[in-house]
Amino acid sequence: MTTPRTTTRTGRERADGAAPSTGATAVVVGGGLAGITAALELADAGLRVTLLEGRPRLGGLAFSFRRGDLTIDNGQHVYLRCCTAYRWFLDRVDATAFAPLQPRLDVPVLDVGHPSGRPRLGRLRRTALPVPLHLAASLATYPHLSLAERAQVGRAALALRALDLDDPALDEEDFASWLSRHGQSPRAVEALWDLVGVATLNATADRSSLGLAAMVFKTGLLSEPGAADIGWAHVPLGELHDTRARAALDKAGVRTELRTRVTALTRSDDGRWHVDTEAGPGGTERLDADAVVLAVPQRETHALLPEGALDDPDRLLGIDTAPILNLHVVYDRKVLRQPFFAALGSPVQWVFDRTDSSGLAARGTGGQYLAVSQSAAHDDIDRPVAELRARYLPELERLLPAARGAGVRDFFVTRERTATFAPTPGVGRLRPAAPTATPGLFLAGAWTATGWPATMEGAVRSGVDAAAAALSELGRPHHHPLREPA
Repeated sequence: MTTPRTTTRTGRERADGAAPSTGATAVVVGGGLAGITAALELADAGLRVTLLEGRPRLGGLAFSFRRGDLTIDNGQHVYLRCCTAYRWFLDRVDATAFAPLQPRLDVPVLDVGHPSGRPRLGRLRRTALPVPLHLAASLATYPHLSLAERAQVGRAALALRALDLDDPALDEEDFASWLSRHGQSPRAVEALWDLVGVATLNATADRSSLGLAAMVFKTGLLSEPGAADIGWAHVPLGELHDTRARAALDKAGVRTELRTRVTALTRSDDGRWHVDTEAGPGGTERLDADAVVLAVPQRETHALLPEGALDDPDRLLGIDTAPILNLHVVYDRKVLRQPFFAALGSPVQWVFDRTDSSGLAARGTGGQYLAVSQSAAHDDIDRPVAELRARYLPELERLLPAARGAGVRDFFVTRERTATFAPTPGVGRLRPAAPTATPGLFLAGAWTATGWPATMEGAVRSGVDAAAAALSELGRPHHHPLREPA
């Protein structure tokens, strides 16, 4: 039997072999986007940083895996031009070219609920005109709403634009009630507000805080003409959030330890932190640090928080979670000619072509790989694969006539049961800020008080906030890297 080792470290070795400089040290717990961001920001400011991640990879819930000859993303992740933090992250890890933005917002929307029985195509797209005129032409011709409904949408958008996002009362009301008061029909909610809101909030309007919904629509659609232009990875997510992120961390001098679980945090009388870890059969290790950033989910954070760190730590347990389901279909022929589309009149929500990014195109065997992204998937998340196949393949054939008669080479499912925090009314008062009541301890994660819903943008922002708070407490100069949308 191997005797467990117990060691204590205060720094880490530089990737280039040079001795680390003396100075303040930090430990970041969690290797998702929040943790990676915090570690980079702290290291860039001159701290000696150790990043600990329990999984065998970085990237949190935005990752890739192998299935046969293909590289599969666990789910379809997108960002918008207004996501200045995630765009900064892509630049920081030298990956911007691999996740380009649309030149201009253009979303094909297929409705299979039309009386003709044939899919009817509409588009949500913008022009270069100033806000709110940039969407006026698209809304005026949007075929999935009546003329009266389009006019009412315009009025509601102007009312939404006038809301004060700093008003705490917005957090207490659900978005659906506000939409109803502002003349939005059930069809308008389905064909426009939920079309966007479910994908960004991971909840329908009736389960969404007005505050978070208003933030999404004001920032994405009513701030700058190009704010809602969509970007997504044209390579596997693991290339961005694991491979390139790890290279950036190494270059910054961060010591990164994977397959390492943190078991306890304690603070000594001299104000320094002790971080106890387990790393498989290698035993235990204790790291000492001047600052610790907890960048893990809320329940894991609650379990690690020392007494007194938050006035009411149990409020973290009140932040509920929401699931996302992804269906992966490999056809034997091309069935979709657009890079993606959204659907109405069908349980299908958003469909993306992942043929190139998965490596299928490079195999030269033909076929097409589609990823079907299903947010707020409470009803489907636990359905057996056979039931999901029977439910969704016919729906794809309704939406895509070219899929009728096409062979299905593979059908599989990825499930994220706790994909995001649930943006329910009242969640805002539960989300903690980055600093805690205990000096040297900071929180990060999309579930913290970023003002954003649970997105890659929110995760990166939380990492920036936690690092900034730590550097401020340590008296280190720090330049905030983000440019806010107008």
